[in-house]
Amino acid sequence: MAEKRRYNVSLKLIIDEFHLEVLHLPVDAAKLNVSENEVNRPGLQLAGFYEYFNNERIQIVGKTEFAFLTTMEENVRSERLEMLFAQNVPCIIITRELPYFPEMVDLATKYEIPLLRSKDSTSSFMAALIAFLNLHLAPRITRHGVLIEIYGEGVLILGESGVGKSETAVELIKRGHRLVADDAVEIRRVSNISLVGSSPENIRHFLELRGIGIVNARQLFGMGAIKTTEKIDLIVELEPWDNEKVYDRMGVDSEYTSILGVKVPCITIPVKPGRNLAVILEVAAMNNRQKKMGYNAAQDLLDNLGLEVDHKDNIKKWDIY
Repeated sequence: MAEKRRYNVSLKLIIDEFHLEVLHLPVDAAKLNVSENEVNRPGLQLAGFYEYFNNERIQIVGKTEFAFLTTMEENVRSERLEMLFAQNVPCIIITRELPYFPEMVDLATKYEIPLLRSKDSTSSFMAALIAFLNLHLAPRITRHGVLIEIYGEGVLILGESGVGKSETAVELIKRGHRLVADDAVEIRRVSNISLVGSSPENIRHFLELRGIGIVNARQLFGMGAIKTTEKIDLIVELEPWDNEKVYDRMGVDSEYTSILGVKVPCITIPVKPGRNLAVILEVAAMNNRQKKMGYNAAQDLLDNLGLEVDHKDNIKKWDIY
């Protein structure tokens, strides 16, 4: 099995995102990277306990840690702080605009550790930082398809080249829905239950229509027609109509595609002349929302008819690598 790929986010991006005050930077922040999506409040470390300590995590010094440091004798405090800075951590961030001890800047210079400060409270800053890191360091794959928001549902449209994905997307945009990505969809697992899709920056907002060429959805339809990211709630696979294939006509059983370990509902829609795919996808998105809210129209009909069906979940997998 291939080694799991790790992603990085530059410290400059973190500084700019959270408007952090720079107390010390050993080098340009753009050259410094963070690869761990968890953070740490070094209370135990300031007490001298370093077992199980992960030095790849950003260290957050809040009101509690600052109060603990003020109870120490100056020489003890300097010793404990030096032990922390010597761990070669990515950076140390002081929250609440708390005052910093002079030896912190000296130690940051000595060990070449970035020292930053935030105006935010510790809890709110940590929550925002972890969410930011989860997004930028999430495992990800790129798949050929179209991602569009339909009635608040993120719908990933898949299918062979030429089946009509981009044409359907244009029709949906004209009907008031929003394009996230065309051709290449970058999918990130931001939590154990959530996938977020986006477009590579260099092709963002562009659509390819055979016979017309490349169009820019943002320029043609306005800002209301596009979106940068969207959670993936449903996968729709378009395929040419096959008269020999039996298609699901009830929708009682659920099918899922497992992407990066997260199960996402999926359906297959056959394509042939005369079918209005935009309307069908609108109905699919609304029906998927109803199912999430606990209502299944097919099951309701069967209950009215007094019939029972054995349910089964079919799961397909996409690997990370």
